[in-house]
Amino acid sequence: QVQLVESGGGLVQAGGSLRLSCAASGRTLSSYAMGWFRQAPGKGRLFVAQITWRDGNTDYADSVKGRFTISGDNAKNTVYLQMNNLKPEDTAVYYCASRSITSSGYDDWGQGTQVTVSS
Repeated sequence: QVQLVESGGGLVQAGGSLRLSCAASGRTLSSYAMGWFRQAPGKGRLFVAQITWRDGNTDYADSVKGRFTISGDNAKNTVYLQMNNLKPEDTAVYYCASRSITSSGYDDWGQGTQVTVSS
């Protein structure tokens, strides 16, 4: 298993920026890709962004393209989500997740970190 701990959430004004971090430990060599998801109150958990460790390929949800950037530091086993031009609709609990190369879905999840964007 891979253990994941998110940090960096908080309260920010609309138009502001925030950077989330996800520190991975445990069997980190089994992690093929890392992703960020978010869940707003009363809503389902939605995909936000993904990065592949090997080649750095990234994918983003349409709602965050051009505003969010996912990146990774292999040496630190840490993934980041730089969030710029935040909007109130970005308010959610943000979760970090890891998937293996053989998985179609994500295998391990962090506890989540709250991001609140005020208008």
